[in-house]
Amino acid sequence: MSEHIKEQDRAGDAAQLVNLINCAVLSQAACVAAELGIPDLLAQSPKTLDELAQATSSHGPSLRRLLRALATLDLCREREDGAFALGSLGTILCTEAPSSLRSWTILCGRHLWPLYAHLLRSVRAGTRTRSRISTRQVFRRLEHDADASQVFNRAMAELSRLVAADLVRLHDFSGKRLIVDVGGGHGDLLTSILQVHPDARGVLLDLPHAIPGAVERIDRLGLGGRCRALSGDFFQSVAPDGDAYLLKTILHDWSDKDCISLLRNCRKAVKPDGSLLVVERVMPDHMQPCAQHRSVARMDLTMMLGFGGHERTEAEFRALLEHAGFTLVKISPTAFEFCVLEARPL
Repeated sequence: MSEHIKEQDRAGDAAQLVNLINCAVLSQAACVAAELGIPDLLAQSPKTLDELAQATSSHGPSLRRLLRALATLDLCREREDGAFALGSLGTILCTEAPSSLRSWTILCGRHLWPLYAHLLRSVRAGTRTRSRISTRQVFRRLEHDADASQVFNRAMAELSRLVAADLVRLHDFSGKRLIVDVGGGHGDLLTSILQVHPDARGVLLDLPHAIPGAVERIDRLGLGGRCRALSGDFFQSVAPDGDAYLLKTILHDWSDKDCISLLRNCRKAVKPDGSLLVVERVMPDHMQPCAQHRSVARMDLTMMLGFGGHERTEAEFRALLEHAGFTLVKISPTAFEFCVLEARPL
C-alpha cells in the first residue's frame, strides 16, 4: 500500500473520530430543541426566526445558530427565504408523534448528561457518580420531583412503544388470563397487549409517581374494567397468580443480588405453567464496532455511572434466572435494540 493511500486512510479515520466526538455536542442541541418545543412549533407550519424566538422566549441570533446546527441533523430545514421547516427526524421530537422520542431526548440530555463528566473517576475508583445514595433512593427521589418524574416516565413510555408491537408478535399471549407488568410505568407495554387480547386482564405495579399516568392511560383507552394500576415495591411482592410477568428494562438498573430478589418474587407469584418475559438489551460476548453494540455499551456505562446495575450477556441472564427458579427458553431480538427473553418456572 502506498504512503498516499495510507495517509488517506488515516485522514478518513481521523474524520470519523472527530465526528464521533462532536456528536456529543449535537445531542445537546437536540435536547435543547426538544425542551424549547421547536419541533412542535414547526409541525404547525414553517416559522421565521423572529416567530420562533418570540414563541420560545429565546435570543434571536443565538437561536438561529442552534437552528442551523439542527439543520445538519435534519431535525429542521433552513429554507431559501430564511424560514425554518420541520425536518424528517424532527417529527420524532414532536410531543404527540406516535413514535415520539422527545422525553427520551430530554432525559438523556438534561438528566443523564451530567453523569458522564464523572466517567474517569468511576473507572479509576470503581464507584458510581451517585455512590452516596442507593439505587432505591434514585427512584424514590422521583416522588419529590414532579418534572423529573414526568420526563422519566414519558421517556420509558416512548421506549415501550418502540417494542410493544414486537413483543405482541414474538410471544403468544392467547390464553393468558392475567398479565402482570412489574415496574410498568405508564402502562404503554401492558395496554398494547390488552388491546390485542381482549380476553386478558392486566395488573401494573410501580412506585406512586408512575400511577397517575398509568391510570390516565388505562382509562383513556377504555381498559379500566380489566386493568388495574397498583402502587407498591416489587422487592416486597408482586401481584399473584399471573400467567405472564413482564419486566421491561428493570433488571439492568439493579445489582445481581437485587435482581435475584425481584425475580424470586415473580417466581413465587407466577402460575406453574406461566411465563416471565424480560425485555432488555443483551450484551454481546465480544464487542464489535457497530451501532447495536454501541447502544448496549452506552447504556452499560450509564448504568455504571448512575444506577449500580449493568447490561448482561445471555449467560449472565441465564444464571440470574436459574438462581431465582426460572429457566431461559428463548431469546428473540426486536427491531429496536432490545431482546425479549422468555423464561419458564423450573
